[in-house]
Amino acid sequence: MPEEKAGGRSSKREVYLTPEGEARLRAELKELCGPRREDLARRLRFAVQQGDLSENADYITAKEEQAFLEGRIQELEQTLRIATVVDAGGPTGEVAVGATVVVQEEGLPPQPYQIVGVKEADPRHGKISHESPIGMALLGKRVGDLAVAQTPAGDIRMRVIEIR
Repeated sequence: MPEEKAGGRSSKREVYLTPEGEARLRAELKELCGPRREDLARRLRFAVQQGDLSENADYITAKEEQAFLEGRIQELEQTLRIATVVDAGGPTGEVAVGATVVVQEEGLPPQPYQIVGVKEADPRHGKISHESPIGMALLGKRVGDLAVAQTPAGDIRMRVIEIR
């Protein structure tokens, strides 16, 4: 559970990653720390050789990109350092982070969702965060259970058909 501090804001937030999500973040970190950082360093060296840095648009742009790159590297390193890697590891009988759950809303075809951490959420590809209204409604449910997600557009009622 997240720790709370004054004002109700979370001071420490649990980060969950699937093994695939962890691999993607590690690959991105490797790319940013290697080829992308080296390319940016070359661009900066070239821009510095052009002379007056105060009016050198290439230098200013490269420095802004460098700040963004280093910020993203720090974010990835922090995420990977604190993340809990979850694996569905076979059927446990209830919906948990890492599981794929097939649900059915009344009158609609069954819909599979993989429950993932916030960093991996991609609803267009069926990956929903455990912190989303649907994700929270599904956590802990078993096959046959009815889950009700409270969303801004109204309640979504879905029956758990399968957990894998």
